Amino acid sequence: MTHLADLPVWAAIPVALLLLLGASLALIGSIGFVRLRSFYERVHAPTLGTTMGIGSVLLASMLCFTVLQSRLVLHEILIAVFMVVTTPITLMLLARAALYRDRSEGSDDVPAAPPVQTAAPPAPDAAPPV
Repeated sequence: MTHLADLPVWAAIPVALLLLLGASLALIGSIGFVRLRSFYERVHAPTLGTTMGIGSVLLASMLCFTVLQSRLVLHEILIAVFMVVTTPITLMLLARAALYRDRSEGSDDVPAAPPVQTAAPPAPDAAPPV
């Protein structure tokens, strides 16, 4: 048995709305993952859906268990910090690895690597640094 029947209506409505919002964002991210064509387009939708969706679900969980246990529940903040930190880093690493692979294979779908800029030699009439 769960104790969710003890949750007051003033807390149950925001919890339900936050859960619906989180589930909707995760669904939108999943649909974007399936519908978009290339890897570079496909990688953004789940990342945004995951970050925003998990944030809404964690807020709902914090509200629900704070009201039920009559004390502040902070476990979800740690989960949110890890998700917010690791999701963009994972996106960046996956995109860079795919970009490196596609450039080394000579794929036409990605832009060429930017030219390496070297320091310009000093002008011949310039005074040497002191």
